[in-house]
Amino acid sequence: MAAHLQFLGAAQNVTGSRHLLTIDGTKILIDCGLYQERDLRSRNWEPFAVEAKGIDAVLLTHAHLDHCGFLPRLVREGFKGRILCTSPTHEIAKIMLLDAARIQEEDAHFKKRRHKREGRKARHPEVALYNRKDAKRTFSLFESVKYDEPVLIGRSITTTFYDAGHVLGSAMIKVSFSSQGKSTIIFSGDVGRWKKPILRDPTLLDQADYVIVESTYGDRFHEDSSGIKMKLCEAINSTVERGGNIVIPSFALERTQELLYYLSELLQEDRIPHLLTFVDSPMAIRVTEVFKRSQDCFDEEMLSLVRSGRLPFYFSTLRLTRSSAESKAINHIRASCIIIAGSGMCTGGRIKHHLISNISRRESTILFVGYQAYGTLGREILEGKKAVRIYGRMYPVKANVVQLNGFSAHADQNELLRWLSGFRSPPREVFVVHGEGRVPSLFAKVVEQKYGWKATVPEYLTKVALSTRA
Repeated sequence: MAAHLQFLGAAQNVTGSRHLLTIDGTKILIDCGLYQERDLRSRNWEPFAVEAKGIDAVLLTHAHLDHCGFLPRLVREGFKGRILCTSPTHEIAKIMLLDAARIQEEDAHFKKRRHKREGRKARHPEVALYNRKDAKRTFSLFESVKYDEPVLIGRSITTTFYDAGHVLGSAMIKVSFSSQGKSTIIFSGDVGRWKKPILRDPTLLDQADYVIVESTYGDRFHEDSSGIKMKLCEAINSTVERGGNIVIPSFALERTQELLYYLSELLQEDRIPHLLTFVDSPMAIRVTEVFKRSQDCFDEEMLSLVRSGRLPFYFSTLRLTRSSAESKAINHIRASCIIIAGSGMCTGGRIKHHLISNISRRESTILFVGYQAYGTLGREILEGKKAVRIYGRMYPVKANVVQLNGFSAHADQNELLRWLSGFRSPPREVFVVHGEGRVPSLFAKVVEQKYGWKATVPEYLTKVALSTRA
């Protein structure tokens, strides 16, 4: 049986996660994500490395756009296979893809008008990568799977999803196949963290011939999460003293819900003023409703809160902003308020309008609670640029910029090593992906030094042959 693996994304970068596994002619794509870094977005427009209609199945680790956001384009190009994922990922991916399609359409329209007005040529096509019709065409291809239950893909290929503890519905994916020999491949997806609120801890797996592991924070160690509430409290109180707003770019999935969890606790403890708090993201509002329906994914502490009648995603000063008119009205409020809006890396969505209103105000705080990939607007602000470009205009950065690393849903170096420690025997090879710059190479060396395993950092489009055992 011939088997090989090709790295079509998240190879020495952190977005565009796409790994093509070919087993005796059966083609399986693990994740189908969008590239989001500015200098790599052109890859979204390049012809796909294999014919889309020749792909038999897509396995999704979770519903973040860098893992699922290219699906409508793949369908537009002829993909008609199965899309397998957990039930929460199924629900959330539909929300994310429709929203991404809307933003693609609106941004293309806005860009075309702006470039015509400015008399310049765009780097990327002035049409949407895909539209809402393309997104809806993916929906009939989704199939929900349960954690820990093997699913047959081909005559000799099975896949099993395990709880990754990263975001609601996230999974590590095992693919096993047998013919003349046997082999097992584990795709870590994004590994979550231990002792985080709301979700269960990541699953430890004990056997694999090959492991594909992420390395987003493979070069660093997170702050103790026990200090999150205190730092969040300090950021809010100091901003209110200055008379500014707290603007939080946040991912609709997991980060918004975790923020609400901590804000609810701080309000109950009366440690912050009871400010109007806006979730200015129709997508985040819909995702929070999926959380309410997915209590089987909660950890014991969260379940205990639910049993006591308290769902900590809602409190009296919370306002859920659905319409664009409601969103625009926020910027007319004179008193301090908390604004949670997408996207998490400031690459699109309503957060850009709130940045325009606040980034040049010394009173306000831009509070980052998630990873900011290289080449994104969020990364530029976080790295201390004096001025940033938003919708074609330059704005001086005068607001207070704060980052709370403890919110990260990605495992740090110690936690990634903790996950790898579950394997009882050495894998044939570990492939380190989903990392930026020197991070994958650094983490690969750490794995080799600690465990003595072969660890490789694949390049974009690298193809490797996979061997089997008797």
